Amino acid sequence: MPESGPAKEMRVGLVQMCSGRDVARNLRDADALIREAASGGATYVQTPEATNLMELDRQRLFAVSEPENGNASLARFTDLARDLSIWLHLGSLVIKGSPTKLANRSYVIAPTGDVTARYDKIHMFDVDLPNGDVYRESTNYAPGDRAVVAELPWGGLGLSVCYDLRFPYLYRALAHVGASFLAVPAAFTRLTGEAHWSTLLRARAIEAQCFVFAAAQGGLHEHGRETFGHSLVVSPWGQVLAEGGVHPSVVFADIDVAMVRDVRARVPSLQHDRTFDVAPVGKAAEKVDP
Repeated sequence: MPESGPAKEMRVGLVQMCSGRDVARNLRDADALIREAASGGATYVQTPEATNLMELDRQRLFAVSEPENGNASLARFTDLARDLSIWLHLGSLVIKGSPTKLANRSYVIAPTGDVTARYDKIHMFDVDLPNGDVYRESTNYAPGDRAVVAELPWGGLGLSVCYDLRFPYLYRALAHVGASFLAVPAAFTRLTGEAHWSTLLRARAIEAQCFVFAAAQGGLHEHGRETFGHSLVVSPWGQVLAEGGVHPSVVFADIDVAMVRDVRARVPSLQHDRTFDVAPVGKAAEKVDP
């Protein structure tokens, strides 16, 4: 008998939220939307960055955050994945890593309720935006130092979170070690989202020749930050297959896994990467014999 390969089709459900300061309320909202996704036939469900908590104040953050061991939010979601028999990808939870630093951590949970992959956001959002907003994620969060590809029944899922989206080398590396899908759960600001969100997601899909799944926070949050929403599913050819609006909702897309193989056969760019040196600015060009 022939060996069974990856499943050929999957239904994705992206959960779009407007998380706030009340962890219990955020969990209730997420629970309801995840159940909606499962009832709509989604076998892989993704929530956005900061599913359990959106907070900027350091004192409040540390007062309500919990370590992974015994974490009530994580326990609720592992039970939910098992009850619904779905692959549940928590875009990220705020996790207390030490007395002085948190982790912005993704979890992939199997239908058995087992956590099969973890990923800590690598790139910290430390920026001064033109509208005067200032963000220093590294003040409260410790960056991760390891890229992760989770194994799903349909293929490899490369993990990332929000600001990671601006660093294409991460996604190229994920594709080279087996990712067919890229996850970009996020809480993009409205300002940067309007300018760059769709363009960057489509670029990462085209460059890495992967499907991109990006569940987003959207709306005005209690601490005053406004996020862009517009959760997206993008094909390896760069086509937007599904897009959300601003309000909490579930975005569905049906995925033909074979499209990854087909696109990579049509344009085999992943096979053509080369190493090269870069000449510093101002250095005279050296003559090279033909």
